[in-house]
Amino acid sequence: MQIPAAPRRQSANPQKSWNMEAARPPPSAGKFIVVGSGIAGVTCAEQLAIQFPSEEILLVTASPVIKAVTNFKQISKVLEEFDVEEQPSTMLENRFPNIKVIECGVKQLKSEEHCILTEDGSQHVYKKLCLCAGAKPKLICEGNPYVLGIRDTDSAQEFQKELTNAKRIMIIGNGGIALELAYEIEGCEVIWAIKDKAIGNTFFDAGAAEFLASKLIAEKPEAKIAHKRTRYTTEGKKKEAGTKINAGNIGSALGPDWHEGLNLKGTKEFSHKIHIETMCEVKNIYLQKEFRISKKKSLTFPRDHHELVTTDKEIWPVYVELTNEKIYGCDFIVSATGVTPNIEPFLCGNNFDLGEDGGLRVDDHMHTSLPDIYAAGDICTASWQPSPFWQQMRLWTQARQMGWYAAKCMAAASLGESIDMDFSFELFAHVTKFFNYKVVLLGKYNAQSLGSDHELMLRCTKGQEYIKVVMQNGRMMGAVLIGETNLEETFENLILNQMNLSSYGEDLLDPNIDIEDYFD
Repeated sequence: MQIPAAPRRQSANPQKSWNMEAARPPPSAGKFIVVGSGIAGVTCAEQLAIQFPSEEILLVTASPVIKAVTNFKQISKVLEEFDVEEQPSTMLENRFPNIKVIECGVKQLKSEEHCILTEDGSQHVYKKLCLCAGAKPKLICEGNPYVLGIRDTDSAQEFQKELTNAKRIMIIGNGGIALELAYEIEGCEVIWAIKDKAIGNTFFDAGAAEFLASKLIAEKPEAKIAHKRTRYTTEGKKKEAGTKINAGNIGSALGPDWHEGLNLKGTKEFSHKIHIETMCEVKNIYLQKEFRISKKKSLTFPRDHHELVTTDKEIWPVYVELTNEKIYGCDFIVSATGVTPNIEPFLCGNNFDLGEDGGLRVDDHMHTSLPDIYAAGDICTASWQPSPFWQQMRLWTQARQMGWYAAKCMAAASLGESIDMDFSFELFAHVTKFFNYKVVLLGKYNAQSLGSDHELMLRCTKGQEYIKVVMQNGRMMGAVLIGETNLEETFENLILNQMNLSSYGEDLLDPNIDIEDYFD
């Protein structure tokens, strides 16, 4: 089912006075400009370069490296798999001679005049602009030298450096980065504080979380497959003095295998040692001196559930008090509590419509509320009526899809053509890896927005696979597949075609029935 294209917006805002219109340079005088060198921005620029081979496309970025999509594989109609490779911007310019990368941050957007000002004082006039500046970490405490936010390659490498001297760290948050850290870190005690009942709440229900949790205490396989992809870093760039990680970092989001090639090992000689504190958040953070003055007591690392927890005699650089009244000392804290859209550089003097999550609202053609300005990736908030099986999540797959589709919409608008919404927005589909398991999420995989009017069907083989399907009125609405199930394409089709499956009952997940042949 294709969603019909919405009526195209007028290229001028009727609320602006005639003299402002007259002051604006004609859009034809400008160029296609993309801001941001993450997956959305680079994909958008590449697509524009293909559509308009004789025009110069400007990619404006504060980062010296770009994120390129490599090894792209279309697994099914909607599901796709790819690697993310960091490259110097010259590689992009070599691949696409009509892309010019301007390595400079945006100082100001002047939407009335159709131009952007960069930090070096230059002015660039655009005919169509796409903002792909991503998002930045929500730090639980700004300016604290012991609070690290992991967002880009520089901050990941800084984290690795700090970890080599650490005996204990604390992870705050329950998203993808927190999950990966909890599994990957070795030789260091980890206290993991989450506000939910179970780990990975963004991606899983409690059943899937329990299936994965056993991996946290198991020994990991020794050999790691070496990643042969070259990694380019921004080493040598000055960090902001006073904090270990500059919270306003310039880098774009990490790729799906960001921890590969990093040695995430602390000072101790053991594999996993992790303790999870559920249903709690951070109440206070104390530096060593503040904690001593407070006369409060911190707890030792809990060895198991039955052991009596005693007062910790060790002196730590920083202490965290949780809302469950427990206090733990540690070497540093990892803030992995999500991201916030990076909109600040573009707001001054521009009346953008913003979403509830702080992103730039975009319609079903990735167009913002301002003329000739589009947005894609983490910076934007999808504000169209979505398909019954799609929801926005700030993930690499959606960044690529949005960047690609935004370029198509910009091209169509500049040529006076209409364009239908891309099929990738028909069904939410994401494939990733957690705890060394392949994880596929389809449609309303957590029964998002379905209320109580749904039922779940489960199949679980401990240590091997976990399959959950979300059913409503006999039709499949979503699925979680953990492990090598080979069911993703079949389930994708069942969700999209909305076949009534009531008559199949429990047979739908019977391991003795080859469901792929059943619905071939």
